[in-house]
Amino acid sequence: MDFSHARLHAPNFEGATISDAWLLNADVSGGIEGLRINGVEVAPLVEAELDRRSPDRAKLRATDPAGIAEAWAIIEEVWRTTVERARALPEPALHERVDGEWSFVETLRHLIMATDKWLSHMVLQIARPYHPLGLAGSFLEDPESLGLDAAADPSLDEVLAVRRGRMDAVAETIGGLTPHELERRCDPPAGLGHPTETCSVLTCLQVILREEWEHAQYANRDLAILEAAT
Repeated sequence: MDFSHARLHAPNFEGATISDAWLLNADVSGGIEGLRINGVEVAPLVEAELDRRSPDRAKLRATDPAGIAEAWAIIEEVWRTTVERARALPEPALHERVDGEWSFVETLRHLIMATDKWLSHMVLQIARPYHPLGLAGSFLEDPESLGLDAAADPSLDEVLAVRRGRMDAVAETIGGLTPHELERRCDPPAGLGHPTETCSVLTCLQVILREEWEHAQYANRDLAILEAAT
């Protein structure tokens, strides 16, 4: 089977066995857990190297209120500089997809959806918190059922206005955290929505921090390509 020069978007290799493979110049990104290459588990090595490159990244795994607050301050600063960088480009470029990935504006819309899911839906227990400009991953086959507008094409400023409200809500929640609150278990409200399993406030906030960080890395990677093109 020849996958040379192939592009696989969102493939699921859970439980797969790949033998006698050639991975010369291959580029793999995504959730990696339990993956072994030539008998060596890969994820811990990748995590350690990513932390070495960006020491602030390790702070996103904080488990106490003060640490979570520090991590959110890092996220705020990362996105402040990222948006400032994006504004130096023409608006059409911010709606342009690079190598088939989400555009800059679409990335911000996805983070609106992520906050609606993990903060508003789970932590704040709002049954239908989804803003129409939110953008879900391809796993959600019927986004309209959550009130999302799949045909929307908002401007950067329109998206940033919604996004600011979501980020302020995260900051307000973090500002009121206690160790006991971080341990609180959140059951998904009845009705449509995601996630569908009980998890702690800490888990929800760590997912938000991870989503914010990773998508900022993707955004800056693509902004560099757009800058070179313009």
